[in-house]
Amino acid sequence: MIACTVYLLTAEASGSLWDCGEFVSCAYKLQVPHPPGAPLFVMIGRLFIIVFGDNPHTAAKAVNVMSAIVSGLTILFLFWTITHFAKKIVQKGSDTVDNPGIIAVVGAGTVGALAYTFSDSFWFSAVEGEVYALSSFFTAIVFWAILKWEHAVDNEAETGINADRWIIFIFFMIGLSIGVHLLNLLTIPALVMVYYYKRYKATKKGAVMAFIVGCLITGIIQKAVIQYTINWAGSFDIFFVNKLGLPFFSGFAAFFILLAVLIVYSLKWANKKQKGFLRLGIWAFTFILLGYSTYITTMIRSNADPAVDVFNVDNPLSLAGYLSREQYGDFPLLYGQKFTAEPIDYKETSNKYVKTKNRYAENGKDGHYVYDDDQMMLFPRVWDISNEQNHRDYYAQFLNIGKNPDGTYERDPDFADNIQFFLSYQTYWMYFRYFMWNFSGRQNDVQGMFPGNVRDGNWITGISFIDNLMYGDQSLMPDSSKNNKGHNKLFMLPFLLGIAGLVYQYKKSGKDGNVTLILFLSTGFAIVIYINQPGFQPRERDYAYVGSFYAFSIWIGLGVLQLKELFSKKLKSGVAASLAALVCLLAVPVLMAAQEWDDHDRSKKVLAKDLAKDYLESCAPNAILFTTADNDTYPLWYAQEVEGIRPDVRVMILTLLSTDWHINQMRYKINESAPIDVIWTPEQVQGRKRDYVRYKALSGLPESQYFDLYDLMKNYIGSDDESKMMPAGNNEMINTFPVHKVSVPVDVNLVKQNGTVSAKDSVVSEVRFDIPKDILMKNDLAVLNVIAANKWKRPIYFTSQFDELGFGRYLRKEGLAYRLVPVANSDINTDQMAYNLLNKFATGNANIPGVYFDETNRRQLMAIRGAYTELAFDLATKGRKEEAKKLLQKADKMMLEENFPYGHISSGNMHNRSSLAFLQACYLAGAKELVTKVSASVKTDLTQQMKFYNTLYGNKAASMVFEKNTTENLLSAMDEMEKMFTHSSQKIR
Repeated sequence: MIACTVYLLTAEASGSLWDCGEFVSCAYKLQVPHPPGAPLFVMIGRLFIIVFGDNPHTAAKAVNVMSAIVSGLTILFLFWTITHFAKKIVQKGSDTVDNPGIIAVVGAGTVGALAYTFSDSFWFSAVEGEVYALSSFFTAIVFWAILKWEHAVDNEAETGINADRWIIFIFFMIGLSIGVHLLNLLTIPALVMVYYYKRYKATKKGAVMAFIVGCLITGIIQKAVIQYTINWAGSFDIFFVNKLGLPFFSGFAAFFILLAVLIVYSLKWANKKQKGFLRLGIWAFTFILLGYSTYITTMIRSNADPAVDVFNVDNPLSLAGYLSREQYGDFPLLYGQKFTAEPIDYKETSNKYVKTKNRYAENGKDGHYVYDDDQMMLFPRVWDISNEQNHRDYYAQFLNIGKNPDGTYERDPDFADNIQFFLSYQTYWMYFRYFMWNFSGRQNDVQGMFPGNVRDGNWITGISFIDNLMYGDQSLMPDSSKNNKGHNKLFMLPFLLGIAGLVYQYKKSGKDGNVTLILFLSTGFAIVIYINQPGFQPRERDYAYVGSFYAFSIWIGLGVLQLKELFSKKLKSGVAASLAALVCLLAVPVLMAAQEWDDHDRSKKVLAKDLAKDYLESCAPNAILFTTADNDTYPLWYAQEVEGIRPDVRVMILTLLSTDWHINQMRYKINESAPIDVIWTPEQVQGRKRDYVRYKALSGLPESQYFDLYDLMKNYIGSDDESKMMPAGNNEMINTFPVHKVSVPVDVNLVKQNGTVSAKDSVVSEVRFDIPKDILMKNDLAVLNVIAANKWKRPIYFTSQFDELGFGRYLRKEGLAYRLVPVANSDINTDQMAYNLLNKFATGNANIPGVYFDETNRRQLMAIRGAYTELAFDLATKGRKEEAKKLLQKADKMMLEENFPYGHISSGNMHNRSSLAFLQACYLAGAKELVTKVSASVKTDLTQQMKFYNTLYGNKAASMVFEKNTTENLLSAMDEMEKMFTHSSQKIR
């Protein structure tokens, strides 16, 4: 009840950032989220939405409440788990527990469960509409259930009930959990250890074998049950459809009917031969499949072509790719390439099929790149050869590997480099740091990108001399860090109590200690190894390890028993138990709640919805809006699909346009958005067709001439004439393009009539631009096709100043979005942007005192404030200073400084850079009061940063060189700005 109350009180008021907008949208209309999907989460979320009245304005809150309630139930199962272990220790084989023992057991359960309640990472997931809360619930229930099995085994003779019914229940829960998240599978090794210790006479060799068996079962479920069953069912479907001429899904159904028959026959045989263990295994396999069957709903809904239909999972073959996260690529675990490797070959494996109108058609082959042996290594941790997300550069920077002028690297990483990255980055920075956030303390909420960065996102103890040794004098840290709501001091008390509990459990019950340790390692360290993270993560990833923190909370609870034992040496047993429980309760969960409430309370925050509204309201009616990333896409889906905000705008995701299914979605109406002409037929983009095209010069074409983009896309790149193609190896031909200079004709009367331009704009007769690439990917082609085929009929916008294809100078800002216009170098549509910012924009309740915005939220607020800044610049330079002043004052009132200060630490000082631009706009507009306010805040933060940096030495100073230099530059810029404006009365007037 305490946990549920806490989570309900602090749950986010609306949709949240990151994937939450997508999941709430999918729950509201039973749609298909990104791979590998979460059909059970979607269905349960839908039920909660119905309970809340099926109201679009309460849908997000309903899903948030679902997370809060299942998180509260997770705490309940944790309480029962801790009391189970504690009772075994206190009971010592007797049938009853005396009153002091009861106090100790319940005290242990309470302290451990409430410590996890208020832990940083779990609390974060418990108050938003994401899968991790429900996933944690399944982790808790299956681990609790194996302990119920353990207890039931002792009573089998008395009750006459087979305890193995709990095993079947566990595997059904595991099957269901697959429809939420795969993390639950990692509990299996610990479950097998409990089974081994109870059913067999334990030996060291036997325990090792049991652990290996547990890992094998996990792998079998991950591969055979989750992937191979669907792959085999897909192969059946190909045979039934292509060879027998039967409908789609006939082979899929036949496979599972055959599998059901096989299960029934196997059960009869096992019963007849009295093979109890085999029978148990068959039933476990059966119930995993029953739970796993929630994925049938994914295919059903995908066939209905909903607005959110990621991967278009409308057949068994696409379901197989969906479950294996095919669109994200593969990564090596035990043996693979170094990040500096270059492929020498491509090895084809199995045939690739796609669904057409009435059959499955072959579409190339699956395969993988081949590398030289000297470019391979065991246990590859620095493996990603792609630099699309700067992973290669991060590896090189981390390992001090320089880059040559031609883009190659000065040397290859060796195995020592590999292990250094594994230990320093993957293990310490991306796991242990998060672990200590939860049980020791957190420096601030600024994302740290490198180990050794002593200013951002470190774990702390709250004990000055320890923290000062690790990170420099923390008393000199800027106020924006010390007063940051994410600055939490736990004084290592949860950590120390957990270590005491770990030691105590091993001392009193080594077998149970092994079980808890395996749960701790398999949901923590094993994930570190498995996900093999490269650098430059877009966000902190602590939510992935909450299962490990759950296990540690068991030890926190058992630490109460250790303290009770110490107190018993001086006090009566009952007093010792009560005092131990009270001391631990105050020192751990109460302290954690007091420190962390302010940075976990989201009860008034609605930024994700308002951000989406700001993007959508920046667009003219019936617009096409190209987005680039999670936080300018998922909130838009939520706003449109759930709250019905601007359903006329078509949201297209640039990264997903590299797939045929997302391009094909443009062909049909979604909500109130009409279909879009993409020039090519579905067959022309099917599967891997036109995944990329290469530049191939064509003789006779003048270099200075611009060629019609529509003609180029339709009749040249869209042609299958081999004279317009080139060999790509493996007996394949790929399409080419012969020119970089392209043009889009402009109907001047049309663009003036439909509002694309205003009467005073200098409209060009054709938009000319140079494509700056020699290789165009499918998503590039999709954007060019839309622009060419649109012929200025519908407004086209981008959420960023997109210039990857050469037409950036024709983009004009009208709010948060940039509109493609036939006007060169016109950066802002002044009047339209002013109307949008003054009448349509909102800032997620940043104007209400006490609302907390973490770093991700602050970045979005910076984008909104940046729009006001740009428009104020534009107005002021056009002599409209009074309008600029009012605009800046409005921006200031929309974002209280206590919620979103002008001066604040951030990576690369981007926050202060943004505020300095705002300050300069204030100077230009003559907003004197704002000048004083903004200048004081920014200068204070920059000065405090410099004071801190100047006290650092050695490696600590080296880690802050870049931040120190940017701070010095910004302080100098502030001085110059002040001299330029303040000391010149003419300027300020």
